[in-house]
Amino acid sequence: MRSGFLVIILVIVAIAGYMSIFIVNPTQQALVLQLGRIVEQPKKNPGFYFKIPFVQNVVYLDKRVLNLDMPPLEPISSDKKRLVVDAFARYRISDPVLFYQRVSNVQTANRRLSTLLQSSLRSELGKTSFVALVRDDRSGVMEAIRKDVGANAKELGIEVVDVKIRRADLPDANSQAIYERMKTERQREATELRAQGEEVARRIRSRADRDATVLVAEANRDSEIIRGDGDAERNKIFAEAFGADPEFFAFYRSMQAYEAGLQSGDTSLVLSPDSSFFRFFKDPAGAPPPSAANDNGGTRNNSGVSQSASQ
Repeated sequence: MRSGFLVIILVIVAIAGYMSIFIVNPTQQALVLQLGRIVEQPKKNPGFYFKIPFVQNVVYLDKRVLNLDMPPLEPISSDKKRLVVDAFARYRISDPVLFYQRVSNVQTANRRLSTLLQSSLRSELGKTSFVALVRDDRSGVMEAIRKDVGANAKELGIEVVDVKIRRADLPDANSQAIYERMKTERQREATELRAQGEEVARRIRSRADRDATVLVAEANRDSEIIRGDGDAERNKIFAEAFGADPEFFAFYRSMQAYEAGLQSGDTSLVLSPDSSFFRFFKDPAGAPPPSAANDNGGTRNNSGVSQSASQ
């Protein structure tokens, strides 16, 4: 009986010793409670710790950064656009005593923090335009939301590390309507630009046609002037040449007449050998024959019909 009683005592001592030891992992922090009250400072460092068995119990809290996912919200921006916003937050338990006193566990903390985040999102996005949220100042909006949520979450023993907006877009129906409106506006702008371009093109073409007409008229005028000056100069030279040597001038004009009149063609020229046209063939001095004044000839075409001609 004595040995059995000793074994029972040893078993009780072993169970009490086992229940008086608890282990804190590197990812945890622990609170020692006695009858529901916190009796010791939080155990934040990993290792072995002791408690009074059957009287004290241990509550473990996570020391890592925790994620809070939210369902999509539909706030209204400052420019009266309904948005679909998908956001999440990352936080850690900074004050385990206050955290346990206010929310007790992570599930309750997520619900409280989700409410705070939704309220802050609606409030901040109500002061922000859609363009600023999507393009111009998205990081600034997220930082403002983080500060607002962090200030309220500090009372829960929570430190908000970050708030991110995954997606901020218009509802599908609104997006399609806005797309159609933007498409219509762009088509209207394109039509206006084409009309303006066509008007400018017509002005350019009209100006070019006018300039071309003026240039051609001026060129024709200048060419006529130059041609008149050339003809006058030519006549002057011919007159001077004729006055200097009439016989040579008559010879030169006869050579030109031979060149122009004796070319091959469809018309035959029939002249009398005694015609003055051939005077340089008979006399190098070009003296006209006595009967030159009364010479008559005829032209004959390819069909054999003769026509009268005089030279």
